[in-house]
Amino acid sequence: MSISAADELLLSVLRENARASTAEIARKLGLSRTTVQNRIARLEQSGVIGGYTVRVDDEYERSRIRAHIMITVRPKQMATVVKALQAMREVRVLYSISGGYDLIAQATTATVGEMDVLTDRIGAIDGVERTTSSIILSTKFER
Repeated sequence: MSISAADELLLSVLRENARASTAEIARKLGLSRTTVQNRIARLEQSGVIGGYTVRVDDEYERSRIRAHIMITVRPKQMATVVKALQAMREVRVLYSISGGYDLIAQATTATVGEMDVLTDRIGAIDGVERTTSSIILSTKFER
């Protein structure tokens, strides 16, 4: 599906606040409410908008331990490793990447001890060759 410049602006506004009213979005974009409603419906129906999510308060997120866990996977073990990681509720996002590692997991736990246990669990997955973790100290911005 082709996305217009107006659609891109609409998506940008929704990324900032997906709960904004149609009227508020229309004012920001200089469009009619009906136009905004129709564009959102079209983007949802075409699958460009796949759903809506919750953005947790920054203060709460800063109280959690967050880490990027870089993972090297043994040959032909990717599907097994991905399935095991998907079952771990602490793993919020999993990226396939190029370079020295195969995957980066973004994980969140309540304590450093829990993060230590999680990284050990990830390292013990059949097919994981090695891991390297980096604790996230702060988020400078997020879109």
